[in-house]
Amino acid sequence: MSLLSIGVLASGRGSNFQSIIDAIEARQLKANIVLLITDSPNAYAIERAKKHGIEYLTMVTKQYGSRDDYFAAVAAELRIREVGLVVLAGFMRIVGKPLIDAFRDRIMNIHPALLPSFPGLHVQKQACDYGVKISGCTVHFVDEGIDTGPIIIQAAVPVSFDDTEETLSERVLKQEHRIFPEAIRLFSEGRLEVVGRKVKIAGAAADKRSLIFPPID
Repeated sequence: MSLLSIGVLASGRGSNFQSIIDAIEARQLKANIVLLITDSPNAYAIERAKKHGIEYLTMVTKQYGSRDDYFAAVAAELRIREVGLVVLAGFMRIVGKPLIDAFRDRIMNIHPALLPSFPGLHVQKQACDYGVKISGCTVHFVDEGIDTGPIIIQAAVPVSFDDTEETLSERVLKQEHRIFPEAIRLFSEGRLEVVGRKVKIAGAAADKRSLIFPPID
């Protein structure tokens, strides 16, 4: 069985990108990252790619005629490299239809909240301001909406009265680094099936970790 080829899209520091690299290098994930695409020439994710010998491309949106043109070009680069799964690791753009159509149910994103609560940006601040007692993060497939795609895995993180956006973000990020490689592992093993808006995990009864992680102290 050939290794899963992954294409990563990132806009910033790429800490989730690094967590996937680490899982691969630790042989916890049987996959190969074949390309990083970033929309920012200053993204620290580029340095991570260089360090680990991963090909990278900087594709700036203003160099293309339209949003659809941009994402058609991104999809083309991924297809050339025979990418099997596209991973959004802090990619700060709404994915366009040409890319979604080219990789339907093969694009994963991680969101730092328990969807469907708090989609969009600054979600840890939203959670603290709202006074929720439990927050967390969600890995989901990407569709045409904003953080609306079928949910794969969620991880719970308790919220204390004194939490700030920064303190909660730090604890949620630890869980992101755990569950993103896990979701990719399940995909690479052919264990994920999208049924309507739900994701069925084959063998989930025997693998409880696939469903939800306990909080990290």
